[in-house]
Amino acid sequence: MPFSSSISAASYLRSRAGRICIAVQASTVREMLSRAQIALADSQFLEFRLDYLDKPAAAVKEIGKFLAEHREIVAMATCRRKQHGGKFGGTQLDELNVLAAASEAGFGILDLEIEAAEEASAFELDTLRNSDAALLISFHDFENAVDPDAVLARIQRFEPDYVKVVNTAHSLTHSVKLLQWMKRCSADVQIVGISMGEFGIISRILSLRAGSAFTYAAASEGVETAPGQINARTLKELFNIEQLDQATRIYGVAGNPVAHSLSPLMQNTAFHRERLNAVYLPLKTESIEDLLNIARQLPLSGLSITMPHKHAILPYLANVDPLTARLGACNTIRTGADGRFYGFNTDVAGIVRPLEKRMSLRNARVLVLGAGGAARAAVYGLAEKGAQVFLWSRKEAAAKELAASASAPLNGSLPIPVQVISRLEIAASEFDVLINATPCGMHGNPHPLPLEPEAWKARLVFDLVYNPLDTPLLKLARERRIATIQGVEMFVHQGARQFELWTGKPAPEADMLRVVLYALQHPHGANEHPAASKH
Repeated sequence: MPFSSSISAASYLRSRAGRICIAVQASTVREMLSRAQIALADSQFLEFRLDYLDKPAAAVKEIGKFLAEHREIVAMATCRRKQHGGKFGGTQLDELNVLAAASEAGFGILDLEIEAAEEASAFELDTLRNSDAALLISFHDFENAVDPDAVLARIQRFEPDYVKVVNTAHSLTHSVKLLQWMKRCSADVQIVGISMGEFGIISRILSLRAGSAFTYAAASEGVETAPGQINARTLKELFNIEQLDQATRIYGVAGNPVAHSLSPLMQNTAFHRERLNAVYLPLKTESIEDLLNIARQLPLSGLSITMPHKHAILPYLANVDPLTARLGACNTIRTGADGRFYGFNTDVAGIVRPLEKRMSLRNARVLVLGAGGAARAAVYGLAEKGAQVFLWSRKEAAAKELAASASAPLNGSLPIPVQVISRLEIAASEFDVLINATPCGMHGNPHPLPLEPEAWKARLVFDLVYNPLDTPLLKLARERRIATIQGVEMFVHQGARQFELWTGKPAPEADMLRVVLYALQHPHGANEHPAASKH
């Protein structure tokens, strides 16, 4: 029997479907059903992208048999035409016939793009609207962030059960605007809203919190049906999206690029472990203004700041800790009760903490290779702890500047002067610690090790590069039976210090290290692994 009204159709389906719709695409019916079977482990709400099939009309009956065997499934049928961003090469009438057949085959929701609705006759639309399936009318813009109010008015003329608005974000601000729009409209309309692209990822994670009737997810990595789509298990287990509410504190890593950052995995694991109502997001942003806008609009409770914003953010902070002021770089922001932003630097803790677990740094002889941001954090932190720091870099002028600034008086006390050292002096010396603060050895970096194997002597080697886990330098050190520290320890310790600054709680370092190690050892499936969130 057809639903008596839009509200009853949407309410009934929402009660059955859950709030994560997994988009299933494949080139054959067999493969599509196989993927659907697997997807059921994460959601019983599935979108079948019929337009990906060569003959969707013929496939509907076979999929209908599958649905008859799995009554728990709420299935959505989508057969979007090529000119509207889909894969279907048929006519508008062909599309309507496929959707009508899908309704008869047991699909619960029919997705009709707004262009097709506007082309259809009143009779054709009534045929779909009076079927047993709910009608979702969708709008997609694959290039721009459009005005959602204008789109809503355009769609509501057809009185669908669901309104779907999908645009493309070119900034974080675009995504937040769509979230705010959903929050404003969702009490009166069954809305689904998404911003596509990397800037739009936050809209996918926070959409349910903003009032979206449901959100879309990929079945797994590599089979996404839209730019920026996240797999269902990551949405559920890593970002915990079904439990996010207005009380959820929002944090994130801001910079460019951030797509492959392991910080969301590490920090969300820590939040889950400590049972905190908080979520940590990847925030790709190209401007400080964009970042500060969404920090106030969402609002954000704290941020990890990465390149290229560590220095540029400083003028916008209400205050910074002394270390940040000396380094001229901020990697951590905490939002105060007054709504203003306060800056810290935890990179130093990431270097000093692993070393102090193994030795006293006072008077230790430490050779630091490099003169960039990581080297600066190492040199300042070590000098503050009373170590004898020796600095070498291919960029001699940068090394001399860093040595001079790190040797300046601090709080009235004069640290042991940092010395710039030559290759010949390194070869003739022995050190307690060698720290590689250059990108040499990093995955994809073509440069060889900065020093020849026979040109240095040390009791401990700390490589700040953490991808790969076993760098050429660490392998060489182990061959020479020298103790080593992997760069992943720096990454985890600086993240642990951020967690402590944000929450006031001790960080679950062991859990944070465990998931990061797993991710580095299994780079193609870390976020899908249950270990990412089960404690």
